[in-house]
Amino acid sequence: MTKTDVSQLTQLGSSVTLPTNPDEAELEKVPNSNSDTQFLVRFTAPEFTSICPMTGQPDFAHLVVDYVPADWLVESKSLKIYLGSFRNHGAFHEDCTVGIGKRIISSIEPTWLRIGGYWYPRGGIPIDIFWQSGPTPEGIWLPDPGVPTYRGRG
Repeated sequence: MTKTDVSQLTQLGSSVTLPTNPDEAELEKVPNSNSDTQFLVRFTAPEFTSICPMTGQPDFAHLVVDYVPADWLVESKSLKIYLGSFRNHGAFHEDCTVGIGKRIISSIEPTWLRIGGYWYPRGGIPIDIFWQSGPTPEGIWLPDPGVPTYRGRG
């Protein structure tokens, strides 16, 4: 078993202050010691928050990020801090969802990525945003995201 080199990481194992916005957040990466094997990684963030850029009111989402790594993996603590940096950031649902996917791609250059943003109702309408970087790679097991359609009180 190969040990992953974490010597370049600055956040893992350290106390880190939450950045005030996503542009200030550092998304760190670690070498993929299984780069000769195609596999899927899933991150689920069921308590994602941002701010409506028009009203300043909080918005809430359940995010699911699936990616097939190439040479790099997203370091999960830095992803958690990056996502937390949206807490006081004003942006529309679409900008948050697609922007997070694009930021991960620019950071780790995966073989493939998809993101689903399942946003809770604002004005009585839930908004779901889905984006992926291209066709799903052949041979990848891609489980259902597991997020049910919003049903309100039933």
